[in-house]
Amino acid sequence: MERRTFLRASVLGASTVAFTGSLWQDAFAAPAQNASGPYGSLLAADANGVQLPAGFTSKVIARSGQVVPGTSYTWHSAPDGGACFADGSGWIYVSNSEVNPGGGASAIRFNSGGTVVSANSILSGTRQNCAGGATPWKTWLSCEEVSLGYVYETYPFGGAAVRRPAMGRFKHEAAAADPVRKVIYLTEDETNGRFYRFVPTTWGDLSSGTLQVFVAGSATSGSFTWANIPDPDGSPTVTRSQVSGSKSFNGGEGCYYANNTVWFTTKGDNRVWQVNLAAGTYELAYDDSLVSPGTAPLTGVDNVTGSTFGDLYVAEDGGNMEICLITPDDKVSSFLRITGQGSSEITGPAFSPAGDRLYFSSQRGTSGSSSGGITYCVTGPFRT
Repeated sequence: MERRTFLRASVLGASTVAFTGSLWQDAFAAPAQNASGPYGSLLAADANGVQLPAGFTSKVIARSGQVVPGTSYTWHSAPDGGACFADGSGWIYVSNSEVNPGGGASAIRFNSGGTVVSANSILSGTRQNCAGGATPWKTWLSCEEVSLGYVYETYPFGGAAVRRPAMGRFKHEAAAADPVRKVIYLTEDETNGRFYRFVPTTWGDLSSGTLQVFVAGSATSGSFTWANIPDPDGSPTVTRSQVSGSKSFNGGEGCYYANNTVWFTTKGDNRVWQVNLAAGTYELAYDDSLVSPGTAPLTGVDNVTGSTFGDLYVAEDGGNMEICLITPDDKVSSFLRITGQGSSEITGPAFSPAGDRLYFSSQRGTSGSSSGGITYCVTGPFRT
């Protein structure tokens, strides 16, 4: 039984087996290994320079510094973290801007056929907005990746963005909402960063609450607890140094929640961590140094999202500009590759509400500059 399969079964109460000894170890075994992808091999690059499996096509949605086709809005530089929100029969794709100063975030609205309807700014005047995360109440949490950075709650459907200092001041990266425990998980992009959760006083209101940090041993798997951060404002002592025994992670990046599990990536060691919230344990879902046979397909781990089927899609910062796929049975493969953009990184992967479109960006495009960002949409027979 694979790890995520076991987790789903235990949460649903479908498994009555007592896991002990070697059987427990098998259920929480080695990280994902190389295998053929569920969609087959990548074909030659298309007109947009994107290699995809058979049946999939790519389209350029927007380019930095240029008007988004079908609108009068100029797309931001250095597109980064993103998410999709259902909007009637259509949807909205939001994207951060990782420039400093300036930053901010933008939104593109699509109709039911995937045609762009409008685009606009939802946040401005901030600093180096890298990743972030969506909330169940349809707001976008835009995170500043700077020392003593803030989280800003933005409103893709209208309304002024609000700074949320109770969520802590540190080098924020990504956020993921857990509606079961009514918390928001947060990553920190430092070589000795921490993994946090914010417990709002009232779910749906991020104006007040408690910031907590992940406490565990030095191993790559085991049990964990949460401890309160005494001073979320990070002054005079940075948040990552306030709690003895909090676990250090090497460069926290993307974060994604589903089915009582939260995954997050660490770029310093090319790992994907899996926190099994129902069981109170954590482990490695992927480690590029433990992959066999052959060469690890996924390096430079960064933003992460998931499909309704249960597949994880992990974007590369560097590597060979791929989005790689980790299946529920712990197999890793390349899903797409962007050619001719070796000085860029892939950012902001997010599925449309129906799960049949994947949006993402190449942050610096072919130019290698923040002003050269390109935002794409891939359509095809995604597993749902």
